[in-house]
Amino acid sequence: MTTLKDISRKLGLSVTQVSRALNGHSDVNEETRQRVMETAKALKYQPNLTARKLVSGRSGMVGFVMTRYPRLSSDGFLLEMMAGLSSQFSSRGMQFVLHIAQEGDDVIDIYQKLIDGGALDGFIIVEPVKDDVRVRYLAKRGVPFVVHGRTSPTPSYPFFDIDNYGVAYQATAYLGRRGHKHIALINGPEHYSFARDRLAGYRSALAERGLTLRRDLIRHGRMDEGLGLVSTVQFFSDAERRPSAVICGNVLIAQGVYKAVAALGLSIPHDVSIIAHDDVLPDFSVPPFRPELTVTRAALRDSWSPLADYLAGAIQGKPPESLQCVTEFEFVEGGSVASLAS
Repeated sequence: MTTLKDISRKLGLSVTQVSRALNGHSDVNEETRQRVMETAKALKYQPNLTARKLVSGRSGMVGFVMTRYPRLSSDGFLLEMMAGLSSQFSSRGMQFVLHIAQEGDDVIDIYQKLIDGGALDGFIIVEPVKDDVRVRYLAKRGVPFVVHGRTSPTPSYPFFDIDNYGVAYQATAYLGRRGHKHIALINGPEHYSFARDRLAGYRSALAERGLTLRRDLIRHGRMDEGLGLVSTVQFFSDAERRPSAVICGNVLIAQGVYKAVAALGLSIPHDVSIIAHDDVLPDFSVPPFRPELTVTRAALRDSWSPLADYLAGAIQGKPPESLQCVTEFEFVEGGSVASLAS
């Protein structure tokens, strides 16, 4: 069995240096950490978690509590995130532990048992909601955590997020500049923070152009093809009140919209214009859009590394304000938006 001494001899480093590199301490430079990690992997080093906990007070294990069972049709981002985070933590010498809650489980009871068990150093939270009980509980317990998203514009905890307000604002403003006045929004579940932020951006862009906010053109739900299909059929059931453009929360929704538009005998962008947000999920690709879809784009995989870094930093006691980021997105024009006469 490979030991820390074997790695230290191989690299000419002290056992203490090797140990601190494997445990993610900030006083070890990145080049040294990478050398140690690569050598540990090559020598098939397996840390003794009990010994690690006794020496450093840390287990090197972090947890992700999934509050519902994922569905392949609409939870591609969760599955991508689990794989991506697991890989990132592994590259840092840490272990990623997944706990899937059962129906009827109390999420706080789950966190309490995991924390009291003493095996985990911290947690990753995804899909935050306003006044999220998970965030409040972990903060109260003083347990390190990082959030993918935010529960408020200026949180006091580590987080990584995209500018969801800007995503919807820019899409809506773009359509407004192209002459569209009746713009529909097919959004995620309304209790999620990202969906609230997108709704706020949509509302602001409409208000700035003096356009009416029509409640009948807003839909919330599980972000899959079915939501796009059903919403589009509903939008177009009244010829006098149909939208000229639709903003989709992701490309799965857009796929449903495209299918519904074709089934109704209409065409894109002649009869309706479409914009969607693209998370760039390579393992959950959809068939090519014809015409090519206009999108706001922010690759989900770009969040894995900072989330792992921020949680490792929180475990090391770094200040939360140094572990926060709102990243930008791209706007990519395709052929799915037409200009209307003013």
